[in-house]
Amino acid sequence: MIVAADPAGNLDPLSSDAPESTALAAQPRILVVEDEYLVAMMVENDLDEAGFNIVGIANSADRAVAMALTEEPDFIIMDIRLIGERDGIEAALEIFAKTAIRCLFATAHGDVQSKTRAAAASPLGWLQKPYGRAALVAAARQAVEQLKAPRA
Repeated sequence: MIVAADPAGNLDPLSSDAPESTALAAQPRILVVEDEYLVAMMVENDLDEAGFNIVGIANSADRAVAMALTEEPDFIIMDIRLIGERDGIEAALEIFAKTAIRCLFATAHGDVQSKTRAAAASPLGWLQKPYGRAALVAAARQAVEQLKAPRA
């Protein structure tokens, strides 16, 4: 993937050799769902610097569902362990059922059971914690490419 910069030096996360799809905004809109405040701030900062538009941060499943319905992000970066009784997989399943918005799971819980539970939400992928800026941005760009591709 070729990443271009505008005259101000901002990176374009959608730049590539392939023609652009008009389905996504120039700056993909992402909802971050993470219960650890410092991790959420790091994710927001790293993705913002990479040219993504963070529409909000939720720390619980209920808040994630509410924000997904009102903000209508292109996709969600979803942790599994969240504040409250429901987890990120439950939130992802509800969000997908109501809106067809898909999630990139960023979690330390990438076990087979978690992946099986999440399969019905059509995950965009799994980002294993702990992760760094490069892995996060690469996973987000890959998620954008998946959303641009026609679904079989």
